[in-house]
Amino acid sequence: MDNSTLPSIAVIVPCYNEAAAVGAVVREFSSALPEAEIYVFDNNSRDNTAEIARAAGAHVFHVSKKGKGNVVRRMFADVEADIYIMVDGDATYHAPSAPAMVEKLLRDNLDMLVGCRVDEGTRENYRRGHRFGNRMLTGSVMQIFGGGFTDMLSGYRVFSRRFAKSFPSLSSGFEIETELTVHALENAMPYGEMATPYGARPEGSESKLSTYKDGIRIARTIGRLYMFERPLACLSILAAMFALAAIGLTIPLFLTWLETGLVPRLPTAVAATGLSVFAMQLFVAGIILDSIGKSRREMRRFAYLAIPIVSRLPG
Repeated sequence: MDNSTLPSIAVIVPCYNEAAAVGAVVREFSSALPEAEIYVFDNNSRDNTAEIARAAGAHVFHVSKKGKGNVVRRMFADVEADIYIMVDGDATYHAPSAPAMVEKLLRDNLDMLVGCRVDEGTRENYRRGHRFGNRMLTGSVMQIFGGGFTDMLSGYRVFSRRFAKSFPSLSSGFEIETELTVHALENAMPYGEMATPYGARPEGSESKLSTYKDGIRIARTIGRLYMFERPLACLSILAAMFALAAIGLTIPLFLTWLETGLVPRLPTAVAATGLSVFAMQLFVAGIILDSIGKSRREMRRFAYLAIPIVSRLPG
């Protein structure tokens, strides 16, 4: 890539207790992208992560509020660049792939490029539980929001300035990758994927991801985003469930009334009426929230378009 045409690049690295790996991450990305600035955001590490990162040549920031989502929020707010490369500080992601990822982002006019993990190690680097959970959660998001992602939970991504500065981060933990993905899909941003080697953690580095705890948090985030971004569909499902329950209670009452002309179970009739009214209220609320949601998406789109576009590579 011709460096004279390359916009400013920032490599942003969220870290928590990565003293065993962060030095290698800084050195490898400095070698792969000599023109880039490396920023390490230390999230209250109990070891000497910050000192090692600083000694390796990185700019070090401290984020007191724990959680990867909180760190990403600060990274996008505090760092100024045209291109952002976000990578975990555990030395599992392939730094030599970074120049090709930046070039693809620019040539294809993308706002987000995801580095899809390809395990090429001699031992299991990408744990089976994580792999299964990733496929399940990625598939859920694709079913709900559309799109063609295959590795939604990858921590290796390249963003345009437009994406970084228009991203309204709400998550606090590892569910941040889900929110990044949905942000791109809901704002019709151009995105892509690129296969990148995925290695093993160095000795002394431990995963902070809990397969079940964080998997549940990610699933809850998908549900929350579904409610916020698709309120009419979500509330219509709930309305249909309550309406069916009301119909189930009403049918025996109706048959009894046809036979005797009486409604002997008045509490059941009241319950069926209440369920019917509640179902209608949910449906109307869905219509109102859907209209508000469309207005919100328009405002996000205007905020996105107000950010100057990054100069693209020729050709």
